[in-house]
Amino acid sequence: MRARMADIARQAQVSEATVSRVINDRPGVSPETRQAVLTALDVLGYERPERLRKRSAGLVGLVVPELDNPIFPAFAQVIESTLAQSGYTPVLCTQSPGGVTEDEYVEMLLDRQVSGIVFVSGLHADTTADVERYRRLLARPLPIVLVNGHTNGIDAPFVSCDEQLAGDLAVGHLASLGHRRIGMISGPHRFSPVQRKLAGYRVAIQRELGVPAAEVDDLVELTLFGVEGGEVAAERLLNKGVTGIICGSDLMALGAIRAARRRGMTVPTEVSIIGFDDSPLMAFTDPPLTTLRQPVSSMAVAAVRSLVDEINGHGSDRSEYLFRPELVVRNSTAMAPAHRALTANTPAA
Repeated sequence: MRARMADIARQAQVSEATVSRVINDRPGVSPETRQAVLTALDVLGYERPERLRKRSAGLVGLVVPELDNPIFPAFAQVIESTLAQSGYTPVLCTQSPGGVTEDEYVEMLLDRQVSGIVFVSGLHADTTADVERYRRLLARPLPIVLVNGHTNGIDAPFVSCDEQLAGDLAVGHLASLGHRRIGMISGPHRFSPVQRKLAGYRVAIQRELGVPAAEVDDLVELTLFGVEGGEVAAERLLNKGVTGIICGSDLMALGAIRAARRRGMTVPTEVSIIGFDDSPLMAFTDPPLTTLRQPVSSMAVAAVRSLVDEINGHGSDRSEYLFRPELVVRNSTAMAPAHRALTANTPAA
């Protein structure tokens, strides 16, 4: 018991005597210190004494798909700090291939008696996944908020970036630079954000360039998310003569740049490439990446506020909160080669 006391005291940064007073529900401990000890119990996996279980449960689960893509740590950082400002301690659950699944993490969080869960790009974004898992949580009842991946039939707040607008903005930017062969790279079609980006791309490419609907699919390559997927897909598009490539993530865009360079092509002189997310360090790549910025801070704050409202019994709007992406123009996009040559050969007035 003494070792356990020492562990809890170390985690909560208090004395063992203070831990003893909290566990035995004795007076003389401030509410903040009491909460720190209870949180330490939860984090270390110790079961709270029965008499303490109905006291304020300050844990909130945060489930993200990975940390390899810098956009997810960016979301996690803002969500965690915003939760802390509201008096909650986040429990970060990160998935990895072959590791703990989302459902297994949820069971662990329920064992910790969390007050709610924020899911970022979880199974709710996969149109082939069973949404009953979320309905069961809501029926407990347990407040949840779902970020990026709207799904019908789940009575919970959704917070999303307007992916369809992102696809439209990207096409418009490249078309304004004179590009006429514009390809699209993204992840598997089963994910709703991918479907939305493609919808925006298809509408814009027909509107801006008059490409027949039957020919649009030939300019689309769906693959695995990540640098490697982007590289393979870009190779196929470059074989089809595209001069502009829109990517479903910044990492895919970096893969597309690598594919172009392997062929001896320069970016953006011979091919322009656009990413999505504006994850950290994209302004410092070679070349600095033109991308569609997700408003991570605004989205994360909205997600936490919605969850806290649900926890406090106020109820939040069950409709989807859509946040507008911002086109950030850097050095990976430029005038199309043919358009540049035409401009150079046009005599001045």
